[in-house]
Amino acid sequence: MDVLSDAIAVMRTGRPHSSRTVRFAPWGIRFPASEGAGFHVVLQGTAWLLPSDDSTPLRLGPGDVLLLPHGTGHGLADRPDTPLTDAVPAPDGSWATLPDRGPVGADETLLLCGSYQLSRGRAHPLLTGLPPYVRIPARVGAHPRLRAAVELLGAELAEPQPGADTIVPALLDTLLLYLLRTWWLAERADLSTGWSAALSDPAVAGALRALHEDPARPWTVEELGALGGLSRAAFARRFTALVGRPPLAYLTWWRMTSAGRLLRAEDLPLRTVARRSGYASEFAFAKAFKREYGIAPGRYRAAG
Repeated sequence: MDVLSDAIAVMRTGRPHSSRTVRFAPWGIRFPASEGAGFHVVLQGTAWLLPSDDSTPLRLGPGDVLLLPHGTGHGLADRPDTPLTDAVPAPDGSWATLPDRGPVGADETLLLCGSYQLSRGRAHPLLTGLPPYVRIPARVGAHPRLRAAVELLGAELAEPQPGADTIVPALLDTLLLYLLRTWWLAERADLSTGWSAALSDPAVAGALRALHEDPARPWTVEELGALGGLSRAAFARRFTALVGRPPLAYLTWWRMTSAGRLLRAEDLPLRTVARRSGYASEFAFAKAFKREYGIAPGRYRAAG
């Protein structure tokens, strides 16, 4: 198990959606805020991001990728002054496609766009720490895996083949992970503080991997520190500074977050969920769960 994959897994609530569309100038779309996350890739031409807070518009050129990790409302247009038309999603979260032909001589923009359905109820701090807009500019030779995922997704959407219903969602999940990995580990991540630093710090990253791989184990701070060759005190200080909470407090939070997902995603007996969450008895688990969520596990499952 790894932290980045887990952070996405506990928030995912449904199938992602995507589209490959041509826009003919003049065009402008206003996307409402959503619970999920979204992205835009400019495959050809240019587009302008128009932030919902009326801050400075951002020009996107060929190959630029824009990730909106918090589902922030925004506009996208051929020019900053083009009027916007509200985009209305279908009930399944997908967006309507436009005709592939426009006025003769009109400037064309080819876009690859997508959305992910995520729950914000137990959002992992790995995601909540991201800015509203994450732009990954096109650079020759940079981020080859991310570019390969974009090309594969674009090809599947342009010419659907047998198996596309399975391939496209898998590619979308892959693309999201590559986008996040690129941002944290290679693009603008500040390696002095926060989760980018936590993922890059051998001792803290090793402890996080261990906690995620075996959350039911009765970990001690000494054991976690020893994984990275640090004393208990030194490890506790470093982990708390980078992650934002002490090691065992994070472990409890992660156990409860994972338990909430298990209760609603899988039809497991309560005793099994308790055991996977590191509790020897259903009673102890139920007490800890209610303290964290304000509701008993059974009622939480029924409400989902």
